[in-house]
Amino acid sequence: MRFFEDSIETLRCSDAVNRDIHIWQPEKPKAVFVAIHGGMAHGGDFVTPALYFKERGYATVSFDMHGHDKQKKVFVPRFETFLDDLKLFIDWVKTHYPELPLILLGHSMGGLILTHYGLRRIQQPDPRISGFVFSSPYFENAIPVHPILKKLSGLLSMVLPKISIPIKDFTDELTHDTAITERHKKDEADHIRASEVTARFGSELLKAQAFAQKRIAEWQHPLLVFIAGQDRLADSRVTTKMLQKIDPELVTAHTYPNNYHENFNETNREEIFGVIEEWIKNNL
Repeated sequence: MRFFEDSIETLRCSDAVNRDIHIWQPEKPKAVFVAIHGGMAHGGDFVTPALYFKERGYATVSFDMHGHDKQKKVFVPRFETFLDDLKLFIDWVKTHYPELPLILLGHSMGGLILTHYGLRRIQQPDPRISGFVFSSPYFENAIPVHPILKKLSGLLSMVLPKISIPIKDFTDELTHDTAITERHKKDEADHIRASEVTARFGSELLKAQAFAQKRIAEWQHPLLVFIAGQDRLADSRVTTKMLQKIDPELVTAHTYPNNYHENFNETNREEIFGVIEEWIKNNL
């Protein structure tokens, strides 16, 4: 399989479309990473941490989210769709891995989605979910969006929701690992990784970021966060300030000054994976 999965299943999503679930697992996993990918990416992007943790007894499962299932241009009708599908995915994982602890793992937009899920969808403690791990959560754009452009994006979202909006190509600024950068480019050329975004998608992300910034102090779950100091996509300063609003007993943050956006694909990733494993041992 393209991303060295052990198997690929399908998830029946909230729009009645089946989307791929990428699965990496040892013979007898001791816990499961429920991995939510970033914007314009896909579930196979978790291959690097998945293979590392497979050797250490952990399974990783990730699905191609709405608008990211082999689509060149990302469209989502509303941010809530991500949360609806995530609920279905977590239910699928609980069924296929009964009694195993779950660690919800999110990179970039995946961290934003999981933040909403933790704030809005988990009303009572879930004994199956041991904690959350974020890499470069997409809480704010690294390049500020002018208020006028934000208003225009909202207007376009209503009038022309599927129109493409211009974005900078950050592919060469995601990781210092050139082999992974080439993989990203090959995925884009093969239409596995998206290259365009729609007005509706952009507008929904902006609203989701505003909500997370306003409500983050209400966070009530064990959380481990990795912040990239040279992040060109997510504003690391905003992330740091937001985390300071959370009960310090719940959150652990590590900043890597030289990292680009994709901490899990960076050249120091094994150091980061070691931190994750130690954190899990203390939280399971």
